[in-house]
Amino acid sequence: MASFEKEGLVEESRSSISQESACISNLGNLDSAEASKSSNIFSVFLEPIQWIPMLSSQLNPTFIIGIVIVYGLNLGFSGSFFKVVTDYYWKDVQKVQPSVVQLYIGLYYIPWIMKPVWGLLTDVFPIRGYRRRPYFVLAGVLGGVSALMVALICNLSAALALSCFIGIAAGMAIADVTIDACIATNSIEVRSLAPDMQSLCGFCSSAGALIGYSTSGFFVHHLGAQGALILMAIPPVFITVLGFVIYEMRSPRLHPEKQKKMETLGVAVKGMYQTIKFPQVWKPSLYMYLSLALSISTHEGQFYWYTDPKAGPGFSQESVGAIYAIGAMASMVGVLIYHKTLKDIPFRNLLFFAQLLYGASGMLDLIFILRWNLVLGIPDYFFVITEECISRIISRIRWIPMIVLSTRLCPLGIEGTFFALLMCIDSLGSLTSKWGGGMVLHVFHVTRTDFTNLWLVILIRNILRIATLGLIFLVPKADPSDALIPQDILITHSTVTSDDERLELVPKNEKEVQSFF
Repeated sequence: MASFEKEGLVEESRSSISQESACISNLGNLDSAEASKSSNIFSVFLEPIQWIPMLSSQLNPTFIIGIVIVYGLNLGFSGSFFKVVTDYYWKDVQKVQPSVVQLYIGLYYIPWIMKPVWGLLTDVFPIRGYRRRPYFVLAGVLGGVSALMVALICNLSAALALSCFIGIAAGMAIADVTIDACIATNSIEVRSLAPDMQSLCGFCSSAGALIGYSTSGFFVHHLGAQGALILMAIPPVFITVLGFVIYEMRSPRLHPEKQKKMETLGVAVKGMYQTIKFPQVWKPSLYMYLSLALSISTHEGQFYWYTDPKAGPGFSQESVGAIYAIGAMASMVGVLIYHKTLKDIPFRNLLFFAQLLYGASGMLDLIFILRWNLVLGIPDYFFVITEECISRIISRIRWIPMIVLSTRLCPLGIEGTFFALLMCIDSLGSLTSKWGGGMVLHVFHVTRTDFTNLWLVILIRNILRIATLGLIFLVPKADPSDALIPQDILITHSTVTSDDERLELVPKNEKEVQSFF
């Protein structure tokens, strides 16, 4: 009997032990699932860092460094810092009306509209045997000198200050078109990496913008709007150094004849003309222009209202910088969303829904200007941060596929020039948007102190954004991996420049080249 009871106790203990072990196993599975989930979320944010070694293993590392410097420091940091500081410069130093500032800012786009010229120079006119490196140096010197002049010379006239700002923009544009030529080359040769390269560009730009916006308000507050512009001289130094370190094969023909250059220039221009005539090229190009031009810019009117303590919320300089910085973080989220879930969606479908959300999100500005957020009990600071994040995410998702589409329209051999032409069209759309917005602000008498009709201007802008959906038929239905232009065009123009003159950033793989052609 005792032995039976003992065996029963042993069985019970075994059973209890097995139940406990099962519970522990289940808990372990739950913990591992939670750990896996958290690691997946963490890996999403680490993925942009992983892009760099992944792309560096398949492309030349100095090219990836060039993307980080040009997009992260030159366009991201400089562009964001420049935006905030110059807004305060025109408002507080030059004391200009918002509609006039819109016209001035439109002139910043002139160097960007000239991108085909810079593209032709880099494609057709090598300097001492190099097609890319000298133009990085030129961009750095031009931008640095212009920034030092406007920051150090006191009592500048508005015209001279505007000239310096255009010089800074020219330095950015030349560096951008030079690295874009390299990106277009690699996007054509290794098509599978095009979305990854554009995602890296967008992420670097957003990360740089985050730093620029975060520090802009602080430096404006402590150094003044003019003194803070001294920091604009730092990124051009890195651009200049990039011109000496980026890998490029030197052409053995160091002194090509002038006639040969002009022939090559003629072939490049003819190639651009022939390519732009194709409906699958000019239709999406027209859409990109109109989608930007019809969304008239009201930024300066809103900026003056944001910083007005009587008519608006009266945000401080640090608050403005912090709001833009949070928006830059949201842009990075937009890049990740595109890269993880949207990069394989056909162009037309993605751009349709992105434009629809872009128009709908603009209504948040209207709610804020009319102060309906206070009626709903939502504080100004919280509402404007929410609006900034939503608009930045949507803008980034709308922007990246248009850039990827642009790389698909470039014929090999004049890819730098033609991509610059497409970006020129985008810049022309942005200029039209700025000037159109400035004219509307002027017509509705939105000034430094009178914001009565600002809500009406924003309503008009939102209606135009929605109306752009009627032009979506201009965008091809193709996937991002599809070839959009005839193969014979690529083959014809790939012979414009010999292989020894091209910037060798990708090791040539015979199988890849054969499958591409």
